[in-house]
Amino acid sequence: MNTLRLGLLRGGLEIKQFLRSRESVVFTLLFPLILLGIFGAIFGGEIAPGVSFTQYFAAGMVAAGLLSTGFQSLAIQIPMEREKGILKRLRGTPMPRTAYFIGKVVMVLAIGAVETVVLLGTAALFFDLDLPSTAARWATFAWVTLLGISACTLCGIAFSSLARTGRSGPAVVTPVAIVLQFISGVFFVYSDLPAWMRDIAAVFPLKWMTQGMRSVFLPDSYAAREVGGAWQHGTIALVLGGWVVVGLALCLLTFRWTERD
Repeated sequence: MNTLRLGLLRGGLEIKQFLRSRESVVFTLLFPLILLGIFGAIFGGEIAPGVSFTQYFAAGMVAAGLLSTGFQSLAIQIPMEREKGILKRLRGTPMPRTAYFIGKVVMVLAIGAVETVVLLGTAALFFDLDLPSTAARWATFAWVTLLGISACTLCGIAFSSLARTGRSGPAVVTPVAIVLQFISGVFFVYSDLPAWMRDIAAVFPLKWMTQGMRSVFLPDSYAAREVGGAWQHGTIALVLGGWVVVGLALCLLTFRWTERD
C-alpha cells in the first residue's frame, strides 16, 4: 500500500512535468488532433456504403493517439531522464523502484484519457463519427483501450533502452511510430495495402488496436470488408494480451537506470 501511495504521488508529479513541457503537450495531445483535421478536410467520399473515409480515419486516430501517449512519449522521456541522471538519483532514494513505474502508468492513463476524449469529441462534432450506442460496444472500447495502452506503455518502457542518449530518443522512436501508423490502417484503408505490409503490421499491436476501434465506431456491415472477413475480437484480445506479456518481459530484461557508458 505504501508503494502504491508513493506511485500515485509520483504519477501526480509526472502529470505536472508533462503539462509544463509545451513540446510534449503539443506533440502528444495536439498533433493527432491536427492530423485529424487535415486528413478530414482533404479526403472525402465513402469507402463503403454508409462509411466515410473520415469515419474510418477517426477510428484509427484514436488507436494512434494511444500509441503516441503510451509508446512514443515514454520511449522519448525515459532516455532524457536517464541522460540527466534523474533515474540514477531516484534509484538511490528510499522510494521503491516500482513506484517510479506506477507513476509513469498513472501519467499515461491520465493523458491518454484526455486525448481520447478530445479526439472523440472532435470526430463526433465535425466528422460524423458515430459514438457507441450500446453497452456491448462501450465494453469493447474499454477492453481494447486497456489492453492497447498497457501493451504500448510496456513496449515504450522497454524500447527506451535502445536510445544511447536523450537526444537520440526522438530519432530512434519517431520513425518506428510513423511507419507503424502507415502500415496499420491509420492513414490508409488497411485492406488496400500490399499483402506484405499487412503481414508485417499484423505482428504489432497497433494494427489490432485500429481494428478493434473500427469494430466500435463503424457499422457491423463493414466487418465483411476486413482482411479476415470479421472483427476478430478474440484474435485482437490474444495479440494485445500477448504483447502485454512480451512488453513486461522486455522491461524486466532490458530496463537501465544509468547510461551504457
